Amino acid sequence: MIRIRQIKVNIDSNNIKDKILSRLKIKSDELIDYKINKRSIDARYKPDLYYIYEIDVKLKDEAKILKNNKDKDILKTPIENYKFEPNNKNSNKSIIVVGMGPAGLFASYMLLKYGYKVTIIERGEKVEDRVKTVEKFFSTGILNTDSNIQFGEGGAGTFSDGKLNTLIKDKEGRIKLVLETFVKFGAPEEILYDTKPHIGTDILRNVIINIRREIIKMGGVIKYNTKLTDIILNNNKVNSIVVNDKDEIKCDTLVLALGHSARDTFKMLYKKGIKMESKPFAVGIRIMHKQSMINKSQYGKDDLTASYKLTYKSSYNRGVYTFCMCPGGYVVNASSKDNMLAINGMSNYKRDSGIANSAVIVTVNNKDYGDNIFSGMEYQEKLESIAYKVGKGNIPIQLYKDFKNNKVSHELKSIKPIFKGSTTFANINDILPLEICNSLKEGIDYFDKKIAGFAHDDAVIAAVESRTSSPVRIIRNDSFESNIMGIYPVGEGAGYAGGIMSAAVDGIKVFEKIV
Repeated sequence: MIRIRQIKVNIDSNNIKDKILSRLKIKSDELIDYKINKRSIDARYKPDLYYIYEIDVKLKDEAKILKNNKDKDILKTPIENYKFEPNNKNSNKSIIVVGMGPAGLFASYMLLKYGYKVTIIERGEKVEDRVKTVEKFFSTGILNTDSNIQFGEGGAGTFSDGKLNTLIKDKEGRIKLVLETFVKFGAPEEILYDTKPHIGTDILRNVIINIRREIIKMGGVIKYNTKLTDIILNNNKVNSIVVNDKDEIKCDTLVLALGHSARDTFKMLYKKGIKMESKPFAVGIRIMHKQSMINKSQYGKDDLTASYKLTYKSSYNRGVYTFCMCPGGYVVNASSKDNMLAINGMSNYKRDSGIANSAVIVTVNNKDYGDNIFSGMEYQEKLESIAYKVGKGNIPIQLYKDFKNNKVSHELKSIKPIFKGSTTFANINDILPLEICNSLKEGIDYFDKKIAGFAHDDAVIAAVESRTSSPVRIIRNDSFESNIMGIYPVGEGAGYAGGIMSAAVDGIKVFEKIV
């Protein structure tokens, strides 16, 4: 096939084929087929918007076109498919994967495809039951500390926007493999080529169910409501694990795909001698605007859903940036521990709530919380405890104007978001440290210069956004093993990923190292 880059098409037209014929200077009957490899939006001339395509075409005489070609954006389609050949194979290994987020799912899926026996343990419930438990929490406030937005089949990303873009570099085709796997199990095909792919929480749940069915079909064993509570070692090597404080399971290979909120498990691992270190992260709030305002700012029209990514350096020398932006979504109560409150953003595939939300977060490090391994984790817990108290168990919310003026709001104005979980008007200045609050105010006011209306008086903010990334990293060597032989830390919880795609790719890397 031949690849053509930089094909520019007005988004209101559908003349891709004509553009291909024109670029290649061929007739229609010489074109056999084509498929989109990449698609992005060019908004430099808004409201006139264009798709920029990268297209792979199949022609009757490709050699002739390539021979006479002088266009650097027309080339032979490179081979980009994932290919892995194991050096050796020991499918008799007894492998246990802890956690069913993207890292655990993809590590398990790949190991099973290559003939290994895998048992997955997940402290939470299967997706269908987990959704019911989370909805019950939203409506009643009754929290299941082992099955919630943070814990359960699919991981924390199951209740998110389902964003599948990533900044990691990948020459081995792992990203493509992940996307193709999602499509195979029910995701829309457009994620294979859109530069900002997403599938939404609603579609992602079904994809996870289909992956689970395939895992079981391949011989995988899944144990839900099963928490790792101890590890039995022999001569600095894993020998077995204990689950739910009572049942021992033999294993010689243990994949730790814990997620960033498994605080109790981190402490248990540290007591067992597994080396880890504290790492910096960020904390802040969620801010909500009318989605139409974001669309107008980004694209010059309000009927095409837009996102944004903004950064700023505050006068306190802190990074302030938007994170996990959810177009047309909701802010949700993402708590996982009693008497503590954390929030997150979520949206469905259609992104049709009418409200945009994004985290606005500020970097923190050991100067804020101390030098002990779990100081950052304890800092998160402290903020979440304050948020719970200030919000009286509900999500604390405030108008941005009142946040700046240090007073409690009493009613929503022109922007009226829908929350998943109960809310309470409160003063968010009472939750976050002064330097963090001032940095947020500086950052939001600066972002208003990039997106007019970002610092609108009526913009709604909520707290506390504290689970942006893991506060610890489990140290691993070049073979991805920890200092305890047979234990492989993986994904976001282990400190090696940040989002669905990078966690899934890390799971594939760990599979490769095990094989």
